Amino acid sequence: MNSSSQKGLPGLVGHDHTGLTVPNLDEAIDFFDRVLGCIHVLTFGPIGDPEGSFMTEALGVHPRARIERAAMIRCGNGSNLELFEYSAPDQRDLQQKNSDIGAFHIAFYVRDIAAAKAYLDEMGVETRLGPLPIQDGPIAGQSILYFQAPWGLQFEAISYPNGMAYESTSPILLWNPEQPGA
Repeated sequence: MNSSSQKGLPGLVGHDHTGLTVPNLDEAIDFFDRVLGCIHVLTFGPIGDPEGSFMTEALGVHPRARIERAAMIRCGNGSNLELFEYSAPDQRDLQQKNSDIGAFHIAFYVRDIAAAKAYLDEMGVETRLGPLPIQDGPIAGQSILYFQAPWGLQFEAISYPNGMAYESTSPILLWNPEQPGA
């Protein structure tokens, strides 16, 4: 395809990582590693500008904000997660709910959602109602279970081992960690 006729961000290949600010980097790495089974790949930092405006110009944060440390982690066949531990004069603890504008959650595909629920319960992780099987509409075939990290970050365990209803009529399929190249 000619680059002048390409729609969207030039050169877009795919999702590389999602960045999350956590209250304590060591505790977050431990949760992702010990509880979820992700792999801590690297840590870097600090990054800050004690006198200038680099942090505001580069990241849109308070000029005295400082990334104390950051870590990159890998979770199975998914994209990477970047965890930040910041300090900033205007830092807030949002404790967002999924219904809040700008809120988010991280979904992890699991092969056996009932086993995932039993494991999370055994590990003392707070879970919501479920697993909930979706039986109607375009996402029929999914089962979901929401849970959260000790500091409040929302997660979802999701499984659709036999696919979802939309797949029978859609020319484009959603990315699937079971078939990352498809």
